[in-house]
Amino acid sequence: MSAPDHGAHHHGDRHPAHEGHDDDGRAHGHDHAHGPGGHHHAPGSFGSAFALGTALNAGFVALEIFFGIAVHSAALLADAVHNLGDVFGLLIAWGSVLLARRRPTALRTYGWGRGTIMAALINAVVLLLGCGAITIEALRRFAAPQPVGGITIMWVAATGIVINGVTALMFMSGRKGDLNVRAAFMHMASDAVVSVGVVVAGLLITLTHLRWIDPATSLVLVAVIVIGTWTLLRDSVNLAMDAVPNGLDLAKVDAMLRGLPGVADVHDLHIWGLSTTEIALTAHLVQDPIHADTLVQLATAKVRERFGIGHATFQIETPATADRCDLRPAHVV
Repeated sequence: MSAPDHGAHHHGDRHPAHEGHDDDGRAHGHDHAHGPGGHHHAPGSFGSAFALGTALNAGFVALEIFFGIAVHSAALLADAVHNLGDVFGLLIAWGSVLLARRRPTALRTYGWGRGTIMAALINAVVLLLGCGAITIEALRRFAAPQPVGGITIMWVAATGIVINGVTALMFMSGRKGDLNVRAAFMHMASDAVVSVGVVVAGLLITLTHLRWIDPATSLVLVAVIVIGTWTLLRDSVNLAMDAVPNGLDLAKVDAMLRGLPGVADVHDLHIWGLSTTEIALTAHLVQDPIHADTLVQLATAKVRERFGIGHATFQIETPATADRCDLRPAHVV
């Protein structure tokens, strides 16, 4: 969007927005809200959850590695690799949340909020790389099966059910509004389910003494992890590439703006994520500039209330100046 020459900023205290005029008479209005998803709406810290979850999972990883080596269990080692990825992911997510709470600077005018998107993306990639390592080890175990201790597998995995379940519960309240927190919740909850599978595998090994059950369980774990990670990877890549955030419909936002009193046209409409919790919007609204004050205030309130978009910037144009706008064609960015 073309940068306004004289646009003033109006914050979410409901005072009338100011407007400026270029030499061609075009008016610009800007309104940056501070409500949910607004300009200073930093992600919830979940500091205690991250700290306790990291400590519990790091301890469990050490436990799984020790007993996985002791009883020659690929399933336990596979789960340890996965949980190590979760520890790393929790640390990255926690760090990005802390960075996102820092104030914007002259260099980073949007602050560090985008780090939460990168954290989710890194988390997904690390998990998928771990899946590759698990698959290679499981296939090697199929070629050369080794005896494993079924009882040991069962009680270690049972410990994992408790640890992962407790950690998941700590992130449950924030899973719907933040991709980072949702990633933490999904991984912990899926890990608890996976640990249930390992317990079942340990029971089957104890009853049947079939060595192939252990690597087979590892491959099942890989499938579960990949399926659970795919949505996280897709959503984080989309946010990193400035896609419209998941759950928002660009056409509905466009239709709502076109339905505002006096709006003749809407173009150069863009919606993207500033972070995993903040959404930004820019658009050109074609209307008589005499009403720009009221229109900017109304449009900002509507996109915040209906769509949770808290960082909205609108450029007001007259029908005459809109015809000369270089950004009017839909294919122009």
